[in-house]
Amino acid sequence: MYKTLRFLYVCTISCLTAAANNPESCTSIMVGKKASVDGSVITSHTCDGNYRTWMNWVAAQTYERDTVTGIYEGLMHTEFAKDETKVKLKGSIPQARATYRYLNTSYPCLNEKQLGIGETTISGRRELINPEGMFMIEELEKIALQRCTTARQAIRLMGELIRQYGYADWGECLTIADPKEVWHFEVFGEGPGRKGGVWAAVRIPDDHVGVSANIPRIATLNLKDTAHYMASANVFDVARNLGYWDGKEPFCFWKVYGGGKKAFNIREYFILSRLAPSLGLSYEAEELPLSVRPEKPVAVTDVMALLRQTYEGTPWDMTQNLNGPSANPWMTTDMVNMLNGIKDSTVVRYRLVAVPQCSYSHVIQLRDWLPDAVGGVAWMSFDNPGQSPRFPIFCGNTGLPACFDICGQHRYREDAAIWTYRRTNKLATVRWGQTKDAIAGAVAHFETKGQTELPFIESQYSKLYQEQGAEKAAAYLTGYTSDFVGATLLRWKEMGDTFWATFARGF
Repeated sequence: MYKTLRFLYVCTISCLTAAANNPESCTSIMVGKKASVDGSVITSHTCDGNYRTWMNWVAAQTYERDTVTGIYEGLMHTEFAKDETKVKLKGSIPQARATYRYLNTSYPCLNEKQLGIGETTISGRRELINPEGMFMIEELEKIALQRCTTARQAIRLMGELIRQYGYADWGECLTIADPKEVWHFEVFGEGPGRKGGVWAAVRIPDDHVGVSANIPRIATLNLKDTAHYMASANVFDVARNLGYWDGKEPFCFWKVYGGGKKAFNIREYFILSRLAPSLGLSYEAEELPLSVRPEKPVAVTDVMALLRQTYEGTPWDMTQNLNGPSANPWMTTDMVNMLNGIKDSTVVRYRLVAVPQCSYSHVIQLRDWLPDAVGGVAWMSFDNPGQSPRFPIFCGNTGLPACFDICGQHRYREDAAIWTYRRTNKLATVRWGQTKDAIAGAVAHFETKGQTELPFIESQYSKLYQEQGAEKAAAYLTGYTSDFVGATLLRWKEMGDTFWATFARGF
């Protein structure tokens, strides 16, 4: 298995660099409740690329009848919440009479009712894009989180919005979860001049784990099995009308709408093989299972570890034959050549799960045996997930630290949270052989802290809720998150200062 994958990925440097550093790549891992250690349902997202890093909680609201809400494009690249520099109003839709509070990340990801969403762009056929459609994927997520409490409700609502107002984005995958189940949802447009869109959704079995990593993966659709499959009413007709399917051969969603030659990549292959090695999955296959039954129950910390993957210690570890403490998994081609003295045509590069161009990432854990406020928690991190700590944001939080109000992608800003982590992470890679143990130890410290303290936080919330009411209990969760974040910021600042002092006389 290892030799096969290694052979297939030996390509020219230009192709491999593009794959390794594609700025629009994301990874999402899903875990069903019977596949997890504790009965949690899990979804996740590494937001890889130059997306906004400011985030906030948008409060629940009630509205008068006949109120409308705007639908926008461009919010993913703003510098702060009210920055309208590159924002375009696409249209408006009727507003709901009441909305839920939601966590407003670049791709909105969680609401107060334990509805969580991960995302990966899956592209598909370019000719399916319809720029005149109203909805980009992030706006669909926002509306779903404001109005829905379950994954099924979210899928149906987004499907109706797509049908009525049109879809304008590239092919996208959303991994939509609630405390009972998790779904893999893929959507495409119908092309210029054809308002609407086409989509399909498959439920990940409760005892399975699924992965999406930028490639369409849904295959067959058994729409008679309504417990496990959903799709737009036009899913077959659009394929016939556009000449993608003759109606005779078996219908395969990823072949028809993705237009690709393979339904998975190294990240999906690595993660599924790591979780179910006895299946003997082959990289030479045309497709892999959409999900697998893991051979051991999966903890939320296992998902965090998978999102940190750089394939260290495996045949795909690009640093294994490089000498010197400067070798690190995120080296540029120039650095590889300098260290190795090898020719460009022989450089082997693999697209890692953890990449330095990540804006933020989350692992969302949803638990039906707890109140929503503490049952749902997004374990969030900024910058490279292979180097950064995770801190908890609960469904019951009502605010975030002030340093989350500013995006750090437009310039260097010490008031933007991401730069404290990014400064240290980037400095660490200059002499990774000397710094990686410190980084790994700090990441492990906060991961252990979060898991160890979580039962106490849950019990303290319940006590405060019963004795002092919902407002005091929510304030406790919000304060705990702020304190936790503050501790990680301090640790990363101290490490960065230590690295500068260590290398003061040169690297």
